[in-house]
Amino acid sequence: MPTIALRTAAAAALAAALLTSSACSAGGGTKKAPAGGAMETKPLKWGECAAPDAAEGGGQAPPADWQCATLDVPLDYAQPEGETIPIALIRAKARKPKERLGSLVFNFGGPGGSGITTLPGAAKDYAALRDRYDLVSFDPRGVGRSAPVLCENDKQLDAYYAQDSSPSTPEQEKAFTDGLRRYQQACQTRSGKVLPYVGTENAARDLDRIRQALGDPKLNYFGISYGTELGGVYAHLFPKNVGRAVFDAVVDPTKDSEQGALGQAKGFQLALGNWAQDCVNRGDQCRLQGSTPKEIEDNIVKLQKQLTAKPIPGIGDRMLTETMATNGIAQALYSKELWPLLEQGLDEAEGGQGQLLMALSDALNGRDQQGRYSNIGAANTAINCADSKDRYSLEQTKAKLPEFRKASPVFGDFLGWALMSCTGWPVAGAWQTPDVSAPGSAPILVVGNTGDPATPYEGARKMVERLGKGVGVELTYKGQGHGAYNSGDPCVQRAVNAYLLDGKVPAANAVCTPGTGNDEGAVPPSGTTPPGQA
Repeated sequence: MPTIALRTAAAAALAAALLTSSACSAGGGTKKAPAGGAMETKPLKWGECAAPDAAEGGGQAPPADWQCATLDVPLDYAQPEGETIPIALIRAKARKPKERLGSLVFNFGGPGGSGITTLPGAAKDYAALRDRYDLVSFDPRGVGRSAPVLCENDKQLDAYYAQDSSPSTPEQEKAFTDGLRRYQQACQTRSGKVLPYVGTENAARDLDRIRQALGDPKLNYFGISYGTELGGVYAHLFPKNVGRAVFDAVVDPTKDSEQGALGQAKGFQLALGNWAQDCVNRGDQCRLQGSTPKEIEDNIVKLQKQLTAKPIPGIGDRMLTETMATNGIAQALYSKELWPLLEQGLDEAEGGQGQLLMALSDALNGRDQQGRYSNIGAANTAINCADSKDRYSLEQTKAKLPEFRKASPVFGDFLGWALMSCTGWPVAGAWQTPDVSAPGSAPILVVGNTGDPATPYEGARKMVERLGKGVGVELTYKGQGHGAYNSGDPCVQRAVNAYLLDGKVPAANAVCTPGTGNDEGAVPPSGTTPPGQA
């Protein structure tokens, strides 16, 4: 169903969906592995990158110094000699080859985000790392051109993402569940062959194949948002293969789907309150009515109710519904840089114009300006449902709504109803929560942001605890938005770069506070290189 809960790196998501972006070409089907036993992981053949297709988010080809490749991996790791699927990769080679440390593999989150689309656009944020690393990313299985999950067509998705996702009458509930059923049937019809195999554990096994194909003895890894969950599962499966790894915007590995959704309701409400307080602090410069954050939030709830009764003009002939407006509000909370757009979009919507909020909603859902959708939504659902065992009935969902509404008057209903996203899904889920225990792994730097809406700060501490003693090292960023490194905060970037480039681990529980110069413990002293690292 439509959801505001895509766990994706905010700036990267908006750039990938709203602006032009880049990707490379790779095959999308399945084929037979060579006869004679388990698949051999061969070195990659790098070549020119093609422009991305619509499923990857569209846009122009990346610059000429970027290279692309395809790696065949088993569709089903239980049958390594069976069918294979392609994993599409992209890289930019290290600028200082004599000082090269190896490859640094990125996953930007989602699940469902295209790494080969996102990395070229985000590469400027990681310029210091490119001096000594090849920057590498990939489309995980089910995403982009890596055997993509496809469900409804563009016209159907326009209707799907506009439908009422917080029904309040029996008729609306039936329309909601009917829409969910049609979507799932389309996924099964178009992508049933790959749906059982797109879960995170298989993606983690793909990561180790990628490591081998890159020729790296250890996996150096930068996981953001859902990429932290993928990284944690990798560390559990292959602890001895972990090199220098950073988890940023951390998914709580101890929460099931209900607890995670409730945490997001609280996280988005917290971020909305921080944004509203900022607006109030600016006095007459704030476009919105309300002298307190609560008054601004109450006006948003009022707008939501008005849009339920009567949508307003959006982009082209589409009307802005309550669901789309809520999606747009959530998208703007992923990055503090988007806060002015949220203020402007709400001001315009209160005046009867919904174009800006719709553009933000389109960005979250992967819709480009030509009306074409990437497959981020389909992949997100397929991966989450392949992972999670939870399946909620209509009655169970309705019983949980009061707690969600208490957590967030603005987002609670939507995230509560989203519990039904996997109800009726044709594939059973793998786990209640992922196992990320990684005894014997090299240190993993875990960065939590106190103002993060999508992956609440508490998840970082839980990840550190579950990784195990001597593995997880927590760094706190007292900031806003989704993630820390991409905020540009110099304290966070110095600490992360010191670990990835020099192997220097920050002091336990180090803190970075923007605008204060406080980075106590965040920049490690010399002589703190972890065992086994150069």
